[in-house]
Amino acid sequence: MQPETILVTGGAGFIGSNFVLQWLASESSSIINLDKLTYAGNPANLSAVSHDRRYRFLQGDICDRELVAELLITHRPRAIIHFAAESHVDRSIHGPDDFIRTNVNGTFSLLEESRAYWSGLAKKERDSFRFLHVSTDEVYGSLGPDDPAFTERTQYAPNSPYSASKAASDHLVRAYFHTYGLRVLTTNCSNNYGPYQFPEKLVPLVILHAMSGKAIPVYGDGQNVRDWIYVADHCEAIRTVLARGRTGETYNIGGGNEMKNIEVVETICSTLDELRPNDPVVPHKVLIKFVPDRPGHDRRYAMSSAKMESDLGWKPRETFASGIRKTVQWYVDNQPWIENVTSGSYRQWMATQYSM
Repeated sequence: MQPETILVTGGAGFIGSNFVLQWLASESSSIINLDKLTYAGNPANLSAVSHDRRYRFLQGDICDRELVAELLITHRPRAIIHFAAESHVDRSIHGPDDFIRTNVNGTFSLLEESRAYWSGLAKKERDSFRFLHVSTDEVYGSLGPDDPAFTERTQYAPNSPYSASKAASDHLVRAYFHTYGLRVLTTNCSNNYGPYQFPEKLVPLVILHAMSGKAIPVYGDGQNVRDWIYVADHCEAIRTVLARGRTGETYNIGGGNEMKNIEVVETICSTLDELRPNDPVVPHKVLIKFVPDRPGHDRRYAMSSAKMESDLGWKPRETFASGIRKTVQWYVDNQPWIENVTSGSYRQWMATQYSM
């Protein structure tokens, strides 16, 4: 009998790699990591487990149905954790094609091959199989300043090509449960931050620019509000949903940390003032530069994790203060990783995106 295995898609990305590391440190099951290795996928994130017998990496595309079918038949996973996605709103505005291909068509391909594999299992294995789809709070649209937080019953209202593509994938997953009975679970999470995040996203972008004395771009007036969750808390929540979640259900995962973007930026700057007093420009907050807002920029997101807490007994361990300090310290301590990912193509993207 083969050892118990799970299949992770997109496990070389930010959240996926943190999940793989946490899983192998906490669970006994083996992991097959299928990742296409686009610009944000980095096998170096997983160097600590590269020699672990329970871990195997395969470069491949979730749209390659023959490859997915072969993986499922060969490794017979008890669960699929589907992280693989194009995820950056700005990139979706400039080029939505990849978002439709990966997030919509890729999820469809994965669902179809999972259904074929699952249908051929013995009843006991069919009942225990799980397809866990990882999604975002952005599918719910934008909130007003006094609106209640998103719940699992909030109507979908995506406002960017990225969020629309994720909403489409959420609907496909739901349909495969109601139509075919596939044992699915969906999680929608708020903004993640932590180690290994590609520096196009706000938190690592601010850290890297501040350390090097470059202007820190902040969209619009900086008053856009997001709920922030430390990535390790998100990964623990996913493991909780996989273990105890009810099939067909959606679970919202939030950090309980609503903050304005400018507050996030200023918190990072003050933390760096303490950790790196000899940087080229101190205090770091003088580097803040407001830039034109991006099209259709959602004003506020807020997530209620009440269902996660009441039904599954989960709540985040980190406050924003503790999580952001760990995050800043990680980037300070991992300069070789930063140099590796901030290639010429990254610098070109930054120059195009922010025109600085």
